[in-house]
Amino acid sequence: MERPAAGQQESGASAEDAGAPAEYAGCPGTRTSEDAMSHPIMFEDDNPHLAEVRRLCLALPQAVEKISHGRPAFFTRKMFAVFGGSVKGDHSSDRYADSLLFVPEPEERPALEQDSRFFLPAYLGAWGWLGLDFRDSEVDWQEVAELVESSFRQTAPRELVAELDAQLGG
Repeated sequence: MERPAAGQQESGASAEDAGAPAEYAGCPGTRTSEDAMSHPIMFEDDNPHLAEVRRLCLALPQAVEKISHGRPAFFTRKMFAVFGGSVKGDHSSDRYADSLLFVPEPEERPALEQDSRFFLPAYLGAWGWLGLDFRDSEVDWQEVAELVESSFRQTAPRELVAELDAQLGG
């Protein structure tokens, strides 16, 4: 994860002061006391689904994790995955807190939308993203790995896609 050595935000407030887990001190995107009311931390760092999503995402070339809007988000130059989400009109519910948000392949989207495990997430859904609810059934981690890789390929710079292809022997 991208974490500067300093344990203080630019404002001088520590991540702990704002209610974030201590390990996120100095992490870009970690909220400070100024924005504590707008974006509380909305995940448990010891969630086993998060651990596996984190492993899959951070295995991709130059991927980093940042806390964005209170949730773990995975980036290269652009965001390609988020752990946890909500649906329009139901932002305070934790119904989709245990889910993966991703950019589906356009040709796969209609089939995914017919599957009850998938949902249209608030905010990102308007930009073509979908969510996969981990609470709906047993998680197929091979499927999750494919969705994460596909989302990465659609958002990462060409040179990082080429690096991934080289790692995979393609």
